Amino acid sequence: MKKLNRPFKIQSKPFACAAGIVLLSAALLSACAAAPDEVIIVAGSTSVQPYAEILAEEYERLHPDSGIDIQGGGSASGITAALSGTADVGMSSRDLYADEQSLKHFEIARDGLAMIVHPDNPVSDITTEQLRALYSEEITDWSQLGGEAGRIHLIAREEGSGTRSAFEDLVMGEVFITPRAIIQDSNGAIRQLVAGDPHSIGFISAGLVDETVKSLKLDGFAPTSINLRNGDYRLFRPFLFVTNGWPEGLTKKFIDFTLSPDGQHLLMEEGLISLMDD
Repeated sequence: MKKLNRPFKIQSKPFACAAGIVLLSAALLSACAAAPDEVIIVAGSTSVQPYAEILAEEYERLHPDSGIDIQGGGSASGITAALSGTADVGMSSRDLYADEQSLKHFEIARDGLAMIVHPDNPVSDITTEQLRALYSEEITDWSQLGGEAGRIHLIAREEGSGTRSAFEDLVMGEVFITPRAIIQDSNGAIRQLVAGDPHSIGFISAGLVDETVKSLKLDGFAPTSINLRNGDYRLFRPFLFVTNGWPEGLTKKFIDFTLSPDGQHLLMEEGLISLMDD
């Protein structure tokens, strides 16, 4: 747990507070007094990040003396940060590998991976086999999938991303994603590219699909909460919080809040599969 160092002196010259060196005034002194007493760092998966930010905002509203700093960087970075102690909590959108099992992990929810295309794309359904052939470039034109003729523009996440790892495990198997795929470092970046390119396809967290893109059915099933919960839509992965040892203090309190009915309800409202529904 990180403690903020907030020393200052009551005098009319520069002093140090959480915001840096400033001139003393009643307003600034009040701002320093309102700074959180405890701060933890939560870092990692950019898929988990927006949901962690919602949880942190609500927790800080309920506990104004606590601060939760949410940072991205990807699942691999979050796991490394937790192992090294540079983050109190790592965020991962994939299961832990064998050499990461020393970490304590807490599954906070499950998330579907949605295949997204431009809203004007007439293709609405794809099979797992077609998806594998598409990302290995055995299929290269939309006409091969029942769409209008045109070269398919593949968009994928970067190496180390939990989203990519889940896609590789659940779809690609032993087949590699083509190196000619356009690589992006976040769900938001993929969504933005697909929204602007009628020939593109990408995969993002199902909870982040909006009106700017269209999600495809996979093997006949849409990535809805019901289909994910009952297993009809099979493209999903865990969202994890990981810690180096059993969590204590504010770290434990934040994880406990996340796993509580209130925290799970927040995640469910955002389109994730709540553990309460298992």
